[in-house]
Amino acid sequence: MNCRESIDVLADYLDATLTPDVLAQLEAHLRVCAPCRAYLATYKRSAELAAKVNRVEMPPEVRQRLRDFLSR
Repeated sequence: MNCRESIDVLADYLDATLTPDVLAQLEAHLRVCAPCRAYLATYKRSAELAAKVNRVEMPPEVRQRLRDFLSR
């Protein structure tokens, strides 16, 4: 696996949806490629930050109304 191929499968890697064969190839590449390890670390952190930015706390009364509606 080369760097381009590694970058192409990082989202699937983080979602834990890679096949065992591709996972083994990626992990082998990451063991020997410092730039890809750095890219992976940045990719993970970006995903974490994006998830926090989009998270909006639902007010309790709205949450309860939604639960009531969905339970009907």
